[in-house]
Amino acid sequence: MDMEKKSINTTLVLTGLIIGMFFSSLEQTIVGTAMPTIIGELNGFTIFAWVTTAYLIASTTVVPIVGKLSDLYGRRSLYLLGTIIFTIGSFLCATATSMEQLIIYRGLQGIGGGMIMPLSQTIIGDIFTAEQRAKWQGVFGAIFGLSAVIGPFLGGLIVDHISWHWIFLINVPTGLLSAGMIYVGLKHETILKKENVHIDYLGIFTLIPGIVLLLLGLTFGGDKFEWMSIDSISIFGSTLVFLALFVVFERRAIEPILDLSLFKNRVFATTNILGFLLGLGMFGAIMFVPLFMQGVLGVSPTKAGSTMTPMMIGMILASIVGGRLLLTFRFRTVLTSGMFFATLGFILMSTMDGETNILTAFIFMAVLGVGMGLVMPTLMIAVQNEFPKSQLGSVTAASTFFRSIGGTMGITILNAVMNHHLQQNMDDAVLSEKNPVLHEALKGLANQTDKLFNIMLYPENLKLPDEARQVLIKTIEHAWIDAFSSVFITGVFFIFAGILVALSVGPGKIKRDQEMQSDRSL
Repeated sequence: MDMEKKSINTTLVLTGLIIGMFFSSLEQTIVGTAMPTIIGELNGFTIFAWVTTAYLIASTTVVPIVGKLSDLYGRRSLYLLGTIIFTIGSFLCATATSMEQLIIYRGLQGIGGGMIMPLSQTIIGDIFTAEQRAKWQGVFGAIFGLSAVIGPFLGGLIVDHISWHWIFLINVPTGLLSAGMIYVGLKHETILKKENVHIDYLGIFTLIPGIVLLLLGLTFGGDKFEWMSIDSISIFGSTLVFLALFVVFERRAIEPILDLSLFKNRVFATTNILGFLLGLGMFGAIMFVPLFMQGVLGVSPTKAGSTMTPMMIGMILASIVGGRLLLTFRFRTVLTSGMFFATLGFILMSTMDGETNILTAFIFMAVLGVGMGLVMPTLMIAVQNEFPKSQLGSVTAASTFFRSIGGTMGITILNAVMNHHLQQNMDDAVLSEKNPVLHEALKGLANQTDKLFNIMLYPENLKLPDEARQVLIKTIEHAWIDAFSSVFITGVFFIFAGILVALSVGPGKIKRDQEMQSDRSL
């Protein structure tokens, strides 16, 4: 696909993209703040996790499909469709009268969100040169970071002063505005016409169940069912069958959803592996840092959402600086530097304990944010720099897809690591405690993760004599601190592996606009 830059209203398209990306990103953080209120009104506590899971599964599954279709049919119509689906899903979420309804509507909303995010990045790749993308990357990184910072605050404001319904309704006017701007701005989009367009239906119908089953297994394994249970074996076994069939069909497809030959390209293969590894570590940090801040450092639950602000500020600043660095240095240099900072951030966070002050924790988080800010936009720019515009939809979607899968697996793996170490620490504490009162209290709490965390939050609710209570609280706190440290140390291994991958990206760098003009004149 090629686009005539003179016929595209870049300002209008860019404004529409910024609005769409901001509110789509905002949705991922704003809902969590409102969830206690929603549960109180709709009930359904036992299934409320599906409100997030449904969105995640739907958005992740649709990404590679919409990427390929946009290469065949253009970005404009698919972006418009995605925005309409997201807007309708948002409106329906606001009308939900039960938790089951909200989960279904969130799945619909996730389909739209899964179309908007990769298409936004693809359109940026279409309308800007590689040099321009590097200069703009700070803006787009800031959009993601800003949404994560103000999402919890805005969610609390809306819930407290208006109604939880408006965290969804706010997407209706903004979604329509974004869609209108993109529709008009890309009016003269030109598409590389093909005489016969072949839709990879077999690929679609094997990829969707394969990814859905994989995400379901990763989400609920070790929670709703044991990892070695018949349920787990059935789900992951079916996943392997569907994904194996997908690989077979992709090798034979004329227009495959995910062209496996792309992995022969060194930059495509290494950047996707790197994105996967970053997702493994990054999403774990995002999930566990607020828990540490609340449980160990005593940050109030109402302020928990704002604890990610230092990380996001570090990410925004590094994204801006990283864009400038890419104009001078190779992708490999910037990516390796970013992974080094991310590794350092995880190492520093693994040293945190009950004596760590909040300022120190914020500095450690900012270091991790710097690493993320250098790596995330560079991955997208590097892979887009490597391929013609006729393939941008597929390669951009692949980059988003592998990072999302990495994030889902990261949450699952790190959660299992934390639970294992917490259980082991509590079992050791039970065996070593000689005081019969404390021994029985620890024995009764050892397998109660929720109760253990609630004791960290509200120690005054523990009904024991003062001296015994202080000892018990200290024991539980040490168990949690060690468990959190094990999570961050595990993250170090993922990110350190990413350093090795980053070093193998190759010598590629952005070709400056002047260089491209010189090449054309030869």
